[in-house]
Amino acid sequence: MKEGKFVHRFIPNSVEGIEREILELIGIKDTEEFFKSIPMEMRLKRRLNLPYFPSEFELQRYCESILNTNVSTKDIVCFLGAGIYDHYIPAVVKEIIKRAEFLTSYTPYQPEVSQGMLQALFEYQSMICELTGMEYANCSLYDGSTALAEACRMSIRVNGKKKIMVPKFINPERLQVLRTYIEPLEAKILTYNQRLEDGQVDLKDIEEKLDDETSCLYLEQPSYFGYLEENLEEISDIIHKRDALFIVSVDPISLGIFREPSSYGADIVVGEGQSLGLPMNYGGPLLGILAAKGDKLLRQMPGRIVGMTTTQDNQFIAFCNVLQTREQHIRRERATSNICTNEALMAVAAAVFLALLGPKGLKELAEVILAKTNYAIKRLSEIKGLKVPFFNSVHFKEFLINFEKDVYDVHRELLKRKIHGGKIVKEDFPELGDSSLFCVTEVIDKEKIDKLALTLEEVMRN
Repeated sequence: MKEGKFVHRFIPNSVEGIEREILELIGIKDTEEFFKSIPMEMRLKRRLNLPYFPSEFELQRYCESILNTNVSTKDIVCFLGAGIYDHYIPAVVKEIIKRAEFLTSYTPYQPEVSQGMLQALFEYQSMICELTGMEYANCSLYDGSTALAEACRMSIRVNGKKKIMVPKFINPERLQVLRTYIEPLEAKILTYNQRLEDGQVDLKDIEEKLDDETSCLYLEQPSYFGYLEENLEEISDIIHKRDALFIVSVDPISLGIFREPSSYGADIVVGEGQSLGLPMNYGGPLLGILAAKGDKLLRQMPGRIVGMTTTQDNQFIAFCNVLQTREQHIRRERATSNICTNEALMAVAAAVFLALLGPKGLKELAEVILAKTNYAIKRLSEIKGLKVPFFNSVHFKEFLINFEKDVYDVHRELLKRKIHGGKIVKEDFPELGDSSLFCVTEVIDKEKIDKLALTLEEVMRN
């Protein structure tokens, strides 16, 4: 410390001589010039109230004391889903993505030194296509929300129309991202109705709202509330009669037992791939799935597509980027997206996860989740004061519970007993009343479901 100036051994420019040399080199008098665009009334006029400068050991112990206040799914029974899910991740998934050639790999611009990463991404694309029935998939996007937004922008570029139709019970976070992405295009978002009794799409409503200016219709299967739409072919026919595109969001694990989107006419498939071997990580990084079919959409795909070729002497199989529509390349202002370095490592993790399970393993996993979902619904529906499920439809992994009591009070009582009672949806969907979205995956066993049921019986009685 010199004349009130803090000197840090790991920050070179905190030393006066070095700082002066840097300032002279860039041609300014002092560091205040960096902040001159910030109004004085917006600036802090005192020193930061920081603790004394601790040793490394003391700092580590202090940070650990803060971290120890966190609560994880190992400490409580967690029924929270709504986009991020607690699935079991095989140890080999973590082990493989820790390898330096994957963990430290950057965008594979040079195929001659990136064959490992390129092949892993090619395998990811191939498995996504096999799951969805689509003809091609990109190397992944940031998350399910940006995948939806990019899909809608693709649709607008292809048919030139600027009306997007979304379901009434859409994931609200995805809707926020979609609005942000299409705002510069001056496109409109219209909401189509879903029946309150069973959540199914109101076919008459979409027939009336779909017109020649509609670019695409978006559907979530399963829905945000976990139930399955039944009238898929009818919806697809209505959409395509107006020359609009059908965008479907899927839970990739559900495709182990449910129909692939191509079988009912989907043009673009999107989804959140976090369930495929990625931890919850406080909400990220995630994995955006985007796949499509048809020549018109191919050139409008954002990001990259990896293809298989051969070496120049035709002796060996090789892999390279066959489509790169980013603005950093020759496309420039004609680029389809400004996506840059997305979390391709997450796509590698998903590829490892899917390869480990295979079609049979994925089917078994989906069957286990479906069975546990059904058991939870049956067990909880016996409790007085609950409506389970809220929607009278088939559910997968998630379902809505409506309470005769204040949902926030119920949630607090569950937390006191070390149970997380899902996501409260009252603010996003006031018409659903005191309701909360519960999630059941393969890590939730019968004992945990029974514990939830017994606890809710007690809470609803008192």
